[in-house]
Amino acid sequence: MATLLFADHHEDALGDATAKALTAARQIGEPVHILVAGKAPRGAAEQAAALEGVEKVLIASDETYAHGLAEPVAELILGLMDGYDALVASSSTTGKNVLPRVAAKLDVMQISDISKVEAPDTFERPVYAGNAIQTVKSTDPKKVVTVRTSTFQATGQGGAAAIEEIATAADPGLSSFVGEELTQSDRPELGSAKIIVSGGRAMGSADKFKEVIEPLADQLGAAIGASRAAVDAGYAPNDQQVGQTGKVVAPELYIALGISGAIQHLAGMKDSKVIVAINKDEEAPIFQVADYGLVADLFQAVPELREELAKARK
Repeated sequence: MATLLFADHHEDALGDATAKALTAARQIGEPVHILVAGKAPRGAAEQAAALEGVEKVLIASDETYAHGLAEPVAELILGLMDGYDALVASSSTTGKNVLPRVAAKLDVMQISDISKVEAPDTFERPVYAGNAIQTVKSTDPKKVVTVRTSTFQATGQGGAAAIEEIATAADPGLSSFVGEELTQSDRPELGSAKIIVSGGRAMGSADKFKEVIEPLADQLGAAIGASRAAVDAGYAPNDQQVGQTGKVVAPELYIALGISGAIQHLAGMKDSKVIVAINKDEEAPIFQVADYGLVADLFQAVPELREELAKARK
């Protein structure tokens, strides 16, 4: 059962999500080929070729694929699907944008956000904000699957796959790139960070959010996250939102500051290896999933925590 994995990348840099989605792809069926499409994605293709268990990397280089528009990328994938039984991508913005169109064109059901592969045609996926696990068995001739990468370990290095240039597909001309505004940051990317410091509505203001969260994140080399309530209140930008309607993360350490732990937020971070929560409400739901909980005023506790961290590093 041959599987095509659509790579998540930024031209020369292969996204960490691809290595995790590869783990799921190999469980669905081998051999696994990785498709890397972009303006000049040779660097990302070479990184993909070095992943263990990859038989071949297909590279499509064209300006048409520079910004990951769903319509031209979907046409490219559709032209390849005769040779594959399954199509897999991470549940990233790109994967969620492209794969539904491919599934519709193939007239098959997309199986979204899987957290486990039970068999090549049977998968588990969270539903009801992660409060229940649904088992789905597909009878479609071709499987189209997006992967919740936070539940899969990344495939390691050690491969030496062949890289093959493939012909580009005709652009259907249904969409065009207008522009983008990218946030520049020296901090780790939220979706792949090993440590995340998140703030909630209890921060009280955007200034307080910045004053409390950023210094601690800088001290730990962490990414910054936020609850939906904090984002809605304007304390943090949308791209920092963690939760069911934000990003799903599973870092080694997740520090939740002033976050009550609404079910939608827990759905996005409860798979973290270690969860630390600071909240002055001892009944806050976040304490039910926290490995370490402190009932305290975060505006007093966080500066003390920073002082202790500084002492520990001397």
